[in-house]
This record gives sequence, structure tokens and C-alpha cells, in this order.
Amino acid sequence: MTETRKCELLLQLISLLCEERGLRYELDPKASTKELFSAFRALVNTREPLPASDVLLAAQDELLQSMIADTGVVYVEDISPCTSDPRLRLWRGDITTIAADAIVNAANSQMLGCWVPGHHCIDNAIHTFAGVQLRIACAELMSAQGHEEETGLAKVTPAFNLPARHVIHTVGPIAQGHPTARHRLQLAECYRSCLDAASGLDLHSIAFCCISTGIFGFPQQEAAQIAARTVKEWLNAHDDAGITVVFNVFGEKDEVIYSQLLS
Repeated sequence: MTETRKCELLLQLISLLCEERGLRYELDPKASTKELFSAFRALVNTREPLPASDVLLAAQDELLQSMIADTGVVYVEDISPCTSDPRLRLWRGDITTIAADAIVNAANSQMLGCWVPGHHCIDNAIHTFAGVQLRIACAELMSAQGHEEETGLAKVTPAFNLPARHVIHTVGPIAQGHPTARHRLQLAECYRSCLDAASGLDLHSIAFCCISTGIFGFPQQEAAQIAARTVKEWLNAHDDAGITVVFNVFGEKDEVIYSQLLS
């Protein structure tokens, strides 16, 4: 997509999103594409899960799909299997670009995505690039459920504009740097619940983020140990599931940790 087209779409989307709320967007004629996208992202991050017009969705979908394509889609089959276990793969990068049957979102108990404009958490990124349809779908699930999501469970939605087919949302334990025995059990349950959900839909690939290690404060080394152990145990107990598991990491420290665990 050309920068001109991207700017046209962003300006249209900003106008539509502001119009929904009765706001006016003061256009800076010198605004860069990056600045326009930040404004767009802030608006979608704070948008209530209400129906969106066909015009808004068409412009949003064109923009997001083009941006993801420009970044580069990563296919599970192109990620090298771990030598110690061919069912497992390790990849460092943006989970929103992975074309897996499912990617895992580290959600909060509201299950509606991150509402902080432009926040650099995985929940925010997944909701931003999936599109406003994802918050709407999550809101429908939560309305039907009637209460906040419990830690360790999993909910499945379509992935909308992401290259993945589904998003599996799970709420990890809030450890704040000092995990208890209960936190450890809950974290393991997150991985099992996601794999159960994937298997129940006959999915054959799933990309896990590092659940609970961000603002939830679960120490990275211990979280990775629990993740690797739990996934291996589940795969061994469900040998006929045929699921390939990708451990997706974003930072160098997690990459080193998982490389050692999976070698």
C-alpha cells in the first residue's frame, strides 16, 4: 500500500471514529503516517464494543490487512522445529503476524482488550490489528457469560484481520514478582485450557505468547519452565491431537530462556 493511500484511509477512519463519539479531529496538515496511525490506534483502543458501520469496517480492514502484509506474514511451517521435540517451535517476533490456526492472547478478566491508548502490551496489539470486531466479539461472549473471566480458562474468537484463524484468550495469574503455589497452578492451567480449546476445534497449530510475564509480573524464567513443561505433558497425553506449538517471544531475554529450555 502506498503512503498516500494509507494516509487517506487513516484520515477517513479518524474522522469516522470521531464522528461516532461526536468529536472533532483537528487535522495537522503536516501530520505523518505514524502520527495518524497513533491517533487511529488511540481511538480504537478506547472504542466501546458497539456495532460499526460497513464503511468504517471496509476502510479499517483494508488498512490493517495491508499493514500486516507489509510487515510480513510468518507461517508456522516456515519456523524451524526444535531439535529436541519436533512438535515445538520457537520464534521471536510480533505474534500478530503469525499465520497459525490460533494465537494466544494474554487477556485481562474483562476480556475486552487493553483500553490504554497505544499501550505496548500484547492484548493491545492483538485487538488493534484484529480490528474493532474483536472487542465486539469478546463483549458478546462476556455478556452471555454474565461475569468476568476466571484465571486459567480460555475463550475462542475469530481473528478477523490477523493472519491467524482464531484468537484464544486466557487470563493469567497476577504474580507481581512473587508467584505463589496457586499462581503456578493457574499459569499451567492457562496453557492446558488453550490446548484443550484448540484440540476441541480440531486446530493443528497454536502460537503461545509469554502468559503473565508482562505487567502481571510472573518471573520470566519460572513462567517459561512452567510453559514448556505443561505443553510437553499435554502433548504427550494427547498424542493424537497433532498440534504444533510455537512459543512466541518478543524480547531477547525470553528468547534465550526458551532456547535453553527447548534445546
